[in-house]
Amino acid sequence: MNQDKLLHLDEILTQMNSVLVAFSGGIDSTLLLYFSLKTLGKNNVLAVTASSETYPAEEWQFAKKTANSLGANHISIFTEELNDSRFYNNPPERCYYCKTELFGKLKGIADDQQLRFVVDGANADDINDFRPGMKAGKELGIRSPLQEAGLTKNEIRAIAQKEGLPNWNKPSQPCLSSRFPYGQVITDEKLRQVDEAERFLRNLGMTEIRVRHHGDTARIEVPEALIEKITRPEFRQDVVQKFSSLGFTYITLDLKGFRSGSMNEVLSKEIIDGQRISGGPTK
Repeated sequence: MNQDKLLHLDEILTQMNSVLVAFSGGIDSTLLLYFSLKTLGKNNVLAVTASSETYPAEEWQFAKKTANSLGANHISIFTEELNDSRFYNNPPERCYYCKTELFGKLKGIADDQQLRFVVDGANADDINDFRPGMKAGKELGIRSPLQEAGLTKNEIRAIAQKEGLPNWNKPSQPCLSSRFPYGQVITDEKLRQVDEAERFLRNLGMTEIRVRHHGDTARIEVPEALIEKITRPEFRQDVVQKFSSLGFTYITLDLKGFRSGSMNEVLSKEIIDGQRISGGPTK
């Protein structure tokens, strides 16, 4: 039951005494920040949001606004994963190097502020997904209280709605690097292309979308219910014009529809099961 899990979450946070929350502004980290403040008090909690080329600027602004609305102490930092060839060469374990950069900086801040733990918003569902970044977290001693309490994504959204959190139904927004096929080099220019393309679609009223970057081809994923809408002449023409202006030669629509993590569909079972880490630069 949710109530039992919330009691467990309260016990976990109480034992931690003070925490730095890796705060993205998504519903998972928002619920974690909300209960951290409720359990430990403002003076024992610091929310830190990372910004970089891999995250949309509007997401950083939203995170800042959300943290302020909760009354949290909040700061922002800049991460430099795009300077690491092991990251921008985009191997399947890309997220490991990104999270190593992020969590390393967060631990430094936590030590400076004398906060006992760095915590993130990973939930119970994440255990069954391909998430090499979780390996980096374990190596650096990062805790995931929502996951430890056994809370799933659906339970988190339901609790957030009950608690009146404004972003309880906010679609997940993973970093823009997830839009590139493994092995395709990630650059600042390509990230901007994806960011602008997705912002354009959101402004058309399509919130749960992905623009996958395949070189000169954009592969658009929208929920199945919106496939007919985006192919209507008035929409299709605007999308073609905008995406062409961003530098895409071919603009395609994925008939399978939106699915989170579709780039992982090409990975072998061995890679997924092993959460492979090569340990060196990817050529």
